[in-house]
Amino acid sequence: MKFAVIGGTGLIGSHVVRKLNAAGHEAVPHGHSTGIDVISGRGLDQAVTGADVIVNLTNSPTFDEASPAFFRTSMDNLLAAGRKSGVGHFVILSIVGVDQVPEVDYYRAKALQEDILAAGPIPYSIVRATQFMEFIEAILSWTADGDTVRLPATPVQPIAAEDVAEAVADVAAGTPLRGIRNIAGPEIFTLDELGRITLAHKGDNRTVVTDPTAGMFAAVKGDVLTDKDARLAPTRYADWLS
Repeated sequence: MKFAVIGGTGLIGSHVVRKLNAAGHEAVPHGHSTGIDVISGRGLDQAVTGADVIVNLTNSPTFDEASPAFFRTSMDNLLAAGRKSGVGHFVILSIVGVDQVPEVDYYRAKALQEDILAAGPIPYSIVRATQFMEFIEAILSWTADGDTVRLPATPVQPIAAEDVAEAVADVAAGTPLRGIRNIAGPEIFTLDELGRITLAHKGDNRTVVTDPTAGMFAAVKGDVLTDKDARLAPTRYADWLS
């Protein structure tokens, strides 16, 4: 099978391309560096020509109120290109619980992306993942101030990017789900607890203070970012840190 992996040079995309090619498929990475632009539409028709599957792993450059416009335009352009070339399967990567946090601009934008895909003309699959282990340090940086990091006690279920890519590649090579598959890491932590574990492992002496108002995840209510019934990935956080 031939795969057009849009955003195929990024963190998840590069792993997906490698895994699909290792399985004997032809996976071609596309991004700004290869001359495509999902907003203007430049290069999209050529990128998806001859592809059996589009895997869209592009991401909004911001997490703010501009993100819905990015996903609407990019999805409209990719669906049009895919329909024109006769693509039979369109896959996106989304977030567990994304439709449960309308207070967050970025989550609302990702939910919009899902809706556009589901209403579109191409058989589809949505892979929803929990928070990436690779992003934990960035999350800590958002609310760091001197010797203190403030984090809410939001439950999260971190998953390694390698495991996410494995799941995306598996779904992309299969029959369209016409629905959603949830994937998650094997352990649930509160975000403040995860911050303490991360800093301790790195020998970082900053103090994590539990603050229910701190950062983007403060808007999350309950445990909607976790899913005990999801397909659980094998990598534990301590092993990933090591």
